[in-house]
Amino acid sequence: MIPGERIRTLNSHPVRAGRYVLYWMQSSQRSRGNLALEYAIERANAIGVPVLACFCVDTSYPEANLRHFSFMAEGLCAVGKKLEERGIPFMLLRGTPAEKLADSATDAALVVTDRGYLALHRQWRERVAQVIGCPLVQVEDNVVVPVEAASGKEEWSAGTIRMKIHRQMMRFLKPLESGRVQYRSPSLDGGGIPYQEAGDIILGVQERFPGPSPLYRGGEDEALQRLDEFITGGLARYPALHSDPGISVLSGMSPYLHFGQISPVFIVQRVLESGQAGTEEYLEELIIRRELSMNFVTYNPFYDTYGGLPDWARRTLEEHAEDPREHIYSRSEFEEARTDDPYWNAAQQELLITGKMHGYMRMYWGKKILEWSETPEQAFRTALSLNNRYELDGRDPNGYTGVAWCFGKHDRAWGERPVFGKVRYMNAAGLKRKFQINRYLDRMETLAEEHGPAGGD
Repeated sequence: MIPGERIRTLNSHPVRAGRYVLYWMQSSQRSRGNLALEYAIERANAIGVPVLACFCVDTSYPEANLRHFSFMAEGLCAVGKKLEERGIPFMLLRGTPAEKLADSATDAALVVTDRGYLALHRQWRERVAQVIGCPLVQVEDNVVVPVEAASGKEEWSAGTIRMKIHRQMMRFLKPLESGRVQYRSPSLDGGGIPYQEAGDIILGVQERFPGPSPLYRGGEDEALQRLDEFITGGLARYPALHSDPGISVLSGMSPYLHFGQISPVFIVQRVLESGQAGTEEYLEELIIRRELSMNFVTYNPFYDTYGGLPDWARRTLEEHAEDPREHIYSRSEFEEARTDDPYWNAAQQELLITGKMHGYMRMYWGKKILEWSETPEQAFRTALSLNNRYELDGRDPNGYTGVAWCFGKHDRAWGERPVFGKVRYMNAAGLKRKFQINRYLDRMETLAEEHGPAGGD
């Protein structure tokens, strides 16, 4: 049974006589471990109708480009096949949900959807709830502990949310068997295009740069393969080596989590079942740190702006805004990895080419943008723009939170210094002291030789 805290009805319409239950898939682009899908199947079986699934493709989605849409299209084509195998027709609707869902829901008894956390996602669901004539039921399945169940306010740090999540985490981790669709109707047509044409999505994408990642392919089977490889080859070494950018022991799950191509609950279950050393450290990142970011974007309306930073951080940065900088780089110099720091340039090249940057280097990267920009506000805009454009998991609660962390969010005040004030400082000497950082440079040089330096088409 799906815990009640995961389920929320977004309007007051009663269930009506309909030809199907419509599952509006958006943030959970998967068939495995998809609680919204399972809820739709459960309700359809109870009513005695089939399930029809749809996905709204908005090629004007803010800051999305060919890299993002290519990865997503691969995943949609894969999930369509799996839904078809379960007797669930899957169609694509071109346009925003508010534009397209009203027509597709005309013959629906009710509509079930998943949950997104950004302001645009909330607006989508609020608008759809208004324009359809049946219930819209939201099932929150992209976190372990539902956001409001974990906390009713914006949390200060990981330390303040950790126990709140741990106290109730296990009851949200109970496995749920996949339901069987009892009433099938392959001929259902909600006015969309076949999922097999998902690859054509990219033809309508106006922003053609950066191109697809050469290292990451979309789809839940791809996600599962990476997870299995991590559990068998990286999890035991994770506590000692996950911060080291020269050695790759990371799970690579963030792009798949961003597009909902794998469930965080499923990952946690698999990691716990493995019994591997490193489980505690990995789950701290996957659950506590990740769900802290959902808390941030849910409760802070300014999460995507400089104004969303803590008062103390903005105050200390502004007090040092006029401090002289050793270097000041333009947006294009940052974007093209043309700084005087080889480590920063290597991190930016990793981002440009692959669509993903090592987590420790991502922190260093953001801190240096702050140090080398004319103002902290300009630095914030630059870091967020580059993150959203090039990261496969950009435009994501984790991305907004990660950038904000570089400017003091979810951190404490440190010793005061130029430019940074009391915001935590990082430098190249720290990279050299902690790691054999030249191994990272070597890896990035090889990467550039194999795939080119700019990640183009």
